[in-house]
Amino acid sequence: MNRWRRAVQVGMVSIALVTGAVAHADPAPYVPAPGVESTYFEPGPAAVNERLGFGCCDTTGAKFDLWYPADLGTERHPIVLWGNGSDAIPSQYAHLLRHLASWGFVVIGTENQQTGSGVDIRKSLDYLLAQDEDPASVFFGKLDREAVGAVGHSQGATGVLNALRDSGGAIKTAVPLEIAAQRFCSNAAKCTDTRSLTTGSVFLVNGSADGIISPSRQLLPWQLEGLQSNQAYYEAVPANLTKAWGTLNGPDHNDVQGQPDCAAASSPCRVGVYGYLGYPTAWLMAQLRGDAAARDAFRPGGDFYKSSPNWSNQVGSVTG
Repeated sequence: MNRWRRAVQVGMVSIALVTGAVAHADPAPYVPAPGVESTYFEPGPAAVNERLGFGCCDTTGAKFDLWYPADLGTERHPIVLWGNGSDAIPSQYAHLLRHLASWGFVVIGTENQQTGSGVDIRKSLDYLLAQDEDPASVFFGKLDREAVGAVGHSQGATGVLNALRDSGGAIKTAVPLEIAAQRFCSNAAKCTDTRSLTTGSVFLVNGSADGIISPSRQLLPWQLEGLQSNQAYYEAVPANLTKAWGTLNGPDHNDVQGQPDCAAASSPCRVGVYGYLGYPTAWLMAQLRGDAAARDAFRPGGDFYKSSPNWSNQVGSVTG
């Protein structure tokens, strides 16, 4: 059992003892903020195809799962690479991945359950780009090779940052969800340090109830104890890169697996996937599709930074 999984179990016990919370409480309705969050909280206009085990293989022999617009049309579509949390597979995040595909993204995730190094997240991009060049593929000539993002959960959040760092500029943005504090990274190949990023943009999202694995803040300065919080990961991203961070009020470590509520998610989950839909989709639309309204939401004074019952800790340095 790896340290990410042990930490989730420790977090679950702590919640039960301290708050008396149940594993799958009925969620309160999530009401997105008017404007950009509300727009991208709703499913996009595209019907979606889901293809599990679509192709093979990453470096471990794991297959790739895909979600993509059923009608690819004549345009080229931006790409989103997915990174699983520890011991998870992409279909456990199907609601979120289907949501992204409905907005025009071609989403690919390896079934590899240990994605922290980022190697097989990048391998999924290699596979998809080969499909773009294959006349026999449904994706032939349909992919925007210059518009690639990566989204990941927990260990996979570490993985997408590593993939961004090592992609040579091929990956333009990363959205780490519930990134694990460095203390849970026992394998040096799976650790990440946002100080090492040289290109791209980053949008960090964590849940307020995920204080064990992905805390918002830490007691000691990160320069002394390492990157043990979302604030630390955010601050360590070089100042010349576009970056943002926000905390969803309520969710725990595995709410992102909601379908959309917690019934099918791993514990601990408190609310479901709702809050992970709007602004993360808007970020990808801004960074990969040039959506002006979405980009404005993350500029100083934009919608993302306004007082909200759903969000706290909203900070960002977004230009362009």
